Amino acid sequence: MARQARLGLLRFITCGSVDDGKSTLIGRLLWESQLLFEDQIAALKRDSARHGTQGDNIDFALLVDGLAAEREQGITIDVAYRFFTTDRRTFIVADTPGHEQYTRNMATGASTADAAVLLVDARQGLLTQTRRHSHLVSLVGIRDVAMAVNKMDLVGFDRGIFERIVDDYRSFAEPLGFRSITAVPMSALHGDNVTGKSPRIRWHDGPTLMGWLETVQPAPPSEERFRFPVQLVNRPSPDFRGFMGTVAEGWVRRGDTVRVTASGETARVHRIVTRDGDRERADRGESVTLTLDREVDASRGDVISCSEAVDTTDQFEATLVWLHADPGLMGRGYLLKLGTQTVPASVTAIKHGLNVNTMGHEPRSQLALNDIALCTIATGRPIAFDAYERSRAMGGFILVDRFTNATVAAGMIRHSLRRAQNVHRQALTVKREDRERLQGHPARVVWFTGLSGSGKSTIANALEVALHQRGRHTYILDGDNVRQGLNRDLGFTDADRVENIRRVAEVARLMCDAGLVVLTSFISPFRAEREMARELVGPDRFVEVFVSTPLAACESRDPKGLYRKARSGQLPNLSGVGSPYEAPMEPQLVIDASVTPVEEAVSRLLKMLGAPAGG
Repeated sequence: MARQARLGLLRFITCGSVDDGKSTLIGRLLWESQLLFEDQIAALKRDSARHGTQGDNIDFALLVDGLAAEREQGITIDVAYRFFTTDRRTFIVADTPGHEQYTRNMATGASTADAAVLLVDARQGLLTQTRRHSHLVSLVGIRDVAMAVNKMDLVGFDRGIFERIVDDYRSFAEPLGFRSITAVPMSALHGDNVTGKSPRIRWHDGPTLMGWLETVQPAPPSEERFRFPVQLVNRPSPDFRGFMGTVAEGWVRRGDTVRVTASGETARVHRIVTRDGDRERADRGESVTLTLDREVDASRGDVISCSEAVDTTDQFEATLVWLHADPGLMGRGYLLKLGTQTVPASVTAIKHGLNVNTMGHEPRSQLALNDIALCTIATGRPIAFDAYERSRAMGGFILVDRFTNATVAAGMIRHSLRRAQNVHRQALTVKREDRERLQGHPARVVWFTGLSGSGKSTIANALEVALHQRGRHTYILDGDNVRQGLNRDLGFTDADRVENIRRVAEVARLMCDAGLVVLTSFISPFRAEREMARELVGPDRFVEVFVSTPLAACESRDPKGLYRKARSGQLPNLSGVGSPYEAPMEPQLVIDASVTPVEEAVSRLLKMLGAPAGG
């Protein structure tokens, strides 16, 4: 009999709801592939006796669940990667967690997989997390799925139960665009239909799970064009300048003409340098250093491509999966990372959220943990991109919190919004520096922040009087005044507060550009928005003043009666009572107005601004 051809590497994930048997399945695959050493088997038996959930029998899940917390709780928390091989194929499997809290870890494992094994507990049928994981598998571009109906031994290997679950899943998954769904009834714990046909499931005429894994052929990638995100510029000597990185797509040969996306400059590849010497060609996934035949302007974050230009955009539509307990708010600033590119970004619109149970579209004003939503994203400067369906490498991104560096969302770009390409910044002849010289003083934004009733407006008003007397050109942007005009359409939800401060920051930047000393008096409760305002105006022209009057003192003053309403339940979102206030970490000045007279506060501010009592 002719020997079957050996297929290439297959990366796959196991996913599904919590306690569906994912870790047990992978443990069984490793066991039956006979890839365990004697010391691993001995350790597994010891661990099964100590931490196992199968009585006197081996607990195969312990081959994968290595964290102490995983063993104590009997759940998977982190993604565990395992390598194994058979006569037909080599595999890398990612065991991903099923618990809702760890959906972000599941998305990480799915992002590099070619196929998915979706486990369903035969006793439970389809659950919310089953549906959510199916959406994520579809979103990241996996098109071949094995639906493993596990724990069939606990339902007496009932064919009717299996077929009902399969019919339900095929009906649910029809809009998800899977190329193939292969259903396998099995018992991972006992090995039924895992690697060999089970005599207890004779009615199943399809493949075993291993049979499917050994034969599934992932969809070939679409036509790839050369894409090389620059990770580092290597200049060890004046005679060598190389661009280091990993080929994200396609291939490149020595002598090919390439283009730098940002500058549009072209050059020819002079050398392809590796640790093992020069090469004639570099392919997708290979880490190399490229040298070019002429000097070009390129640095980390730039993309070197084939001579055809890469699309760029600063506004696009994307599917977001929210991965953090803190809500995603429109207008809040994040860092967007796509390949080696890192740019400021914000969610400018949430078009709709997705109900993973009904497949229906639902309105969203903000994003909660595990939400999947269609959003509009704006970036601080253009990025090189491609649609995710054509390129995972150039279409997949993450959003990162500026303060904690936590990954808050994963996104897949759908398409660019061409509106931005028709809007260009107009070059103006008269600059801010010209206006400052005419007015005789530097422009500044003095940003007062603090609780309601802390004294922000009183101090800002007194400071403006003092600056006006000294010939400074000023303007106050006060919270109540702005909400009567520019921001009259906004309420006091967290999302509205973010948008309120975003608009004020934009206005303050324009006024500062006009050469004015701008005084803003807003609670501005969130650090992220104050930091956004600082970056927008420029750190050298932004002065943050924290009016730190304690809550008790503010409440005793209560000049607008807001605290009384908040305590009686009439005002649920007052900062410091029903809504959080995040105090500044490093303000330029702290003033406790409960113990500091207004005159003293103004004197300190004048000194900071270079406008002392002498004028």
